[in-house]
Amino acid sequence: MSTGVRVMVVDDHPMWREGVARDLTEAGHLVVATSGEGRQAVRVAAAARPDVVVLDLQLPDVSGVEVIRGLRAALPEVRVLMLSASGEPQSVLDAVKAGATGYLVKSAAPAEFLDAVRRTAAGEPVFTPSLAGLVLGEYRRLAAGPATRDDTAPRLTDRETEVLRLVAKGMSYKQIAERLGLSHRTVQNHVQNTLGKLQLHNRVELTRYAIERGLDD
Repeated sequence: MSTGVRVMVVDDHPMWREGVARDLTEAGHLVVATSGEGRQAVRVAAAARPDVVVLDLQLPDVSGVEVIRGLRAALPEVRVLMLSASGEPQSVLDAVKAGATGYLVKSAAPAEFLDAVRRTAAGEPVFTPSLAGLVLGEYRRLAAGPATRDDTAPRLTDRETEVLRLVAKGMSYKQIAERLGLSHRTVQNHVQNTLGKLQLHNRVELTRYAIERGLDD
């Protein structure tokens, strides 16, 4: 049985779309669908049920941001990796706010892209290096607004809080495991338990939660 990720590729340029699909297949992933239009992509994804949707920002019918919202409504657990020619800060922030798990520019190396797909499937926020600071900066700006803290929030264990602090610093599961002397699987379990307790969906939301509470200091 394949251990690859179920991926859908959405891009309006046929040659690019086919090339990405080919790279994914050669890497052992299962391309369950492709599409060149946003509205069609949402309909097809609902039937194909991919783990990850690799999505272009610019589509002929609707924006990538609108597609993200449609995908998250149809498939709440789906992960969305933006793969765009645009690295404009506002485009990145709009995509993340809509629910994208990661954002890469199309100039990324093939190995970087394939690694991003794997990490996105695991729920890790993945961004082109020059954009990571931008996203964290926006979370800090939002966190500086009117406080909406909930004193009834579920209590985390000391270890879960420790892992959460490192997540907020942008560390990968592997880096956290090495820092704390834990296995990669144990770190994943702590993150999943924390997501469940806080009723959050992915590491992007978890990072924002941590920053809002000053856990990234």
